[in-house]
Parts: sequence; structure tokens; C-alpha cells
Amino acid sequence: MTRCHADGLFCKIRAMKFILLFSALLFTGCASVEHDAQPHHAGRTAGNNAAPQDLTALAQSLVGTPYRYGGNSPDSGFDCSGFVGYVFRQSLNIDLPRSSQEIYRLGQPVESAQLRPGDLVFYNTLRRAFSHVGIYLGENRFIHSPSSGGGIRVENMQMSYWRKHFNGARRIIASR
Repeated sequence: MTRCHADGLFCKIRAMKFILLFSALLFTGCASVEHDAQPHHAGRTAGNNAAPQDLTALAQSLVGTPYRYGGNSPDSGFDCSGFVGYVFRQSLNIDLPRSSQEIYRLGQPVESAQLRPGDLVFYNTLRRAFSHVGIYLGENRFIHSPSSGGGIRVENMQMSYWRKHFNGARRIIASR
């Protein structure tokens, strides 16, 4: 019996990753030459003009990548700030600091009601403020690399745990 027949969920996740990656590549291939010649991040914000679908599509293509403390690549795995840093670097050419506390100091504060896809959401998961970071996807969902329980996954921000531990949100603004 193949792995797909034994574990239907594994195959569905794998198929979703492929579809997201294929869609991102397809839409990227449709961009005009003039647009591609501009610096990748000029005048953009992660949650505003920056084609947040690029950022969120890349983030979602990494669902299931294992957690690894200090990890910052798909090959080695990710911790929360390594995941966020990788996605911003690859999709927007923005280098973020290494820790979630340092990342929180960047950008503009955003009220929960004003969140846009690509904004960063912060949580107190280790009894200290801003100890965890994820990327807002829209519709009260965010994607992150949790410290336990597997790998990168999407969560509902309205779940009691996440509501209770929410510390705030930031919109990262690319420098020109």
C-alpha cells in the first residue's frame, strides 16, 4: 500500500502544497517585464501594496515543514522567527531580525480589526511578551511554526488559546 493510500491527509496536504506553489509560479510568470525590473520591495508594505498573495502563498506552501529551534530554512526546518524571516526575505526581499521580540520593534502597529494578509501577529507563549510570531492570512487565520506538535500550520486566531495570548500586530514597511 502506498503512503497516499495509507494516509489520505498526507496526500491532501501534499496536493494543496503543489497547487499553491503552481499557482504562485503561474501568477509570477504573468507579471510584466517592466514590473519585474523594479526592486522587489520598492515602496511596498507586507500588508498593503506588496502583493500579499506572494507572501502568503509562499508561507502556505511551507505547511508541514518541521519545527526546529533556531531553524531558518525549509531544508533544516523553522522556528517561528526563522519561518517569518525566510518568507519575508524570499517574497519581499526584506531581511528581518532573528528574534520575535526584535521583529516586533519594526513597522507600524496594527489594530486587530485592521489586519491585512501579510501582517505579523505576535503572541506571549513563553510567559514573556512577543515570544511568538506568525503571518496573518486573512479571515482570522494565521500561519506559524509552533514550538511543538509538528510543523508549520494554519491556526484560527479566535481559538481561546490564541485570543488569550495575543500581544499585538505589526505591518512591516519595506525601505526604498
